[in-house]
Amino acid sequence: MASKPPVHSEQYPHSYYVDTAKELHPYPQLEGAIQADVCIVGGGFSGINTAIELAERGLSVVVLEAKRLGWGASGRNGGELIRGIGHDPAQFEREIGPEGVKAIQQMGFEAVDIVINRIHQHQIDCDLQMGYCDLAVKPRHLHELEEEFAALKALGYQKPIKLLGKSQLGEVIGSDIYQGALVDMGSGHLHPLNLALGEARVARELGVQFFEYSAAEKIIKGNRPKVITPKGEVSCQYLVLAGNAYIGHKLDSYIGGKVLPAGSYLLATAPLTPAQCASIIPQNMAFADMRIALDYFHLSADRRLLFGGLCTYSGNDPRDIEAALRPNLEKVFPQLTGVTIDYEWGGMIGIGANRMPQIGRLPDAPNIFYAQAYSGHGINATHMAARLLAQAICLQAGHFDVFAKIKHMTFPGGPALRSPMLAAGMLYHRFKDWF
Repeated sequence: MASKPPVHSEQYPHSYYVDTAKELHPYPQLEGAIQADVCIVGGGFSGINTAIELAERGLSVVVLEAKRLGWGASGRNGGELIRGIGHDPAQFEREIGPEGVKAIQQMGFEAVDIVINRIHQHQIDCDLQMGYCDLAVKPRHLHELEEEFAALKALGYQKPIKLLGKSQLGEVIGSDIYQGALVDMGSGHLHPLNLALGEARVARELGVQFFEYSAAEKIIKGNRPKVITPKGEVSCQYLVLAGNAYIGHKLDSYIGGKVLPAGSYLLATAPLTPAQCASIIPQNMAFADMRIALDYFHLSADRRLLFGGLCTYSGNDPRDIEAALRPNLEKVFPQLTGVTIDYEWGGMIGIGANRMPQIGRLPDAPNIFYAQAYSGHGINATHMAARLLAQAICLQAGHFDVFAKIKHMTFPGGPALRSPMLAAGMLYHRFKDWF
């Protein structure tokens, strides 16, 4: 394992991302009563980018974060920027119509552009690298990739894509366990914590007020909602709940009951030699396989292999992340058997029952909005959610209502039973993966 983290990062869970953070900036704890046009609960991608979108439209914005900005999934995730929002929008055609399905499909492309444009416009140093592959593990995955390729072409996807058979895989990956791949040069990978911190700088320069260690303990609904924190309170015209997996059932049971925290975990190796990098990932792309219990991986800017997976729904973290993930890494890349692991970390992502992001208003408080449940594909989806929320708050035309019409199941049985029930359901899907 790496040495003790630098003093400036001790408030964050130790990870490769924290040790290589570039725009760490301390923010005060909220003390006393303040007012704003909009208060946002949650200082991750959803909250920070909603703040940017609103501030650009001239509204005053306060963001409350219980820990540090990017402390949750936004600063711990796999760092893969992948086209698409949600799983199979066509399943919701009865609720949103064919035009709604097409709108979500197109937003899945536009969301990646929002991220890329923000990075370039504001010169955010977050190691953006384009190129991504979906990897077929089973022969049936090849048929699914062919269907996806045809669907992308039919939707007018403008970025270069191509299908690779098993004999061509050496062009992009040095592993023998896959059957084929779909290459997408419109997706890629980046340093997620540096993206979040860079975007916080953008929001700060627009006048957004951030408060860390200012957990929302209570919401008071009404014409001007009020958020109570340990040492202060914020009254506002509109409130946005963007805590995702960390929102908590007690803060609001309606959205708390629709999102389940699930654990996701990563390793970072010691820096590899240029020859090792060329032998495993010759074009510096990002990858994810097509199983339910998938592996995902890419190289960092300093030539480490970042390797993730092992999503758990039981609520229990593995005792030893390296011991749990190393066999997966060495199965994919046996040439790295015995490689030194410098970092291991994990965190919670928000899972919804239908694997479609939840974006809407509270039914008993139309001036309180929420966005959550990105199901492990949050980098681009959070940025699109932020734009939709800002459009809805500012009464601008947009596709907020498309998402708001989608019905989301409340996990039955209360917090104590949600994790075991979802774990049992995911076991069924993993069993199907074996065939």
